[in-house]
Amino acid sequence: MGYKNNRVGYQKEILTSRAIVRKNNYAILPHDGLVKNSIPGFVNVEISILGSPRLGANFVDCIATFLENGAQETGFGGDGVETMVYVIEGKLTVSDGEEEHTLETGGYAYYPAGVKMFMKNAQTENTEVFLYKKRYEVLEGHETYKVIGNVNDLTPIEYEGMSDVLYYEFLPTETAFDMNLHILTFKPGASHAYVETHFQEHGAYLLSGQGMYNLDNEWYPVEKGDYIFMSAYVHQAAYAVGRDEPLSYVYSKDCNRDPQI
Repeated sequence: MGYKNNRVGYQKEILTSRAIVRKNNYAILPHDGLVKNSIPGFVNVEISILGSPRLGANFVDCIATFLENGAQETGFGGDGVETMVYVIEGKLTVSDGEEEHTLETGGYAYYPAGVKMFMKNAQTENTEVFLYKKRYEVLEGHETYKVIGNVNDLTPIEYEGMSDVLYYEFLPTETAFDMNLHILTFKPGASHAYVETHFQEHGAYLLSGQGMYNLDNEWYPVEKGDYIFMSAYVHQAAYAVGRDEPLSYVYSKDCNRDPQI
């Protein structure tokens, strides 16, 4: 059964897919092809694994729907692994086992490596979230700390000086943090200022809209609910298409570390 489409049984239409997978380079996983996974500790939670080392990523991210009484009971992350959660829609309670915080739509939490994140649905309706975890790259003399916030409380930045492309940064820019989550929003007709090629890798989940995405100099249609993985140095850029809804996605980015040799 699909994560989004809940489709089972025989189909009348020809089976097709927009999925593109170029392992260790880039991938597009359309919402219509996502499947439900079973992960220990997630109870009454429908979850689909997106980016992972099997795809070529140095992180793992997932899309998850917490049903009524849904919870992560054993702790997300832990020894050496930092975690983040972003609430796409709904209400989620997060805890480190001692202190609880309730996140509403747009809310997010970062827990440092070594601290497990426990989660539970804080309402009777479903709550959908984007989850991220990565092994923390230790930097001597620096330590991260728990961060709780909401994107609605952030001041957007005009991306590359463009008023119709807005950028939201979740975490502090302090050197201790080796990654960040962002939201990038393009109004219809807006685009990147140039085709980017860079060291950092991304995992991006589309929150709204439609667009055309350049990956390794190939253009692909994307829309709300799709997932994009972009490895280091892959060409990348986007145009927002459509009439009314902006193209918006939440995405991860590694930062603040010297490449090792």
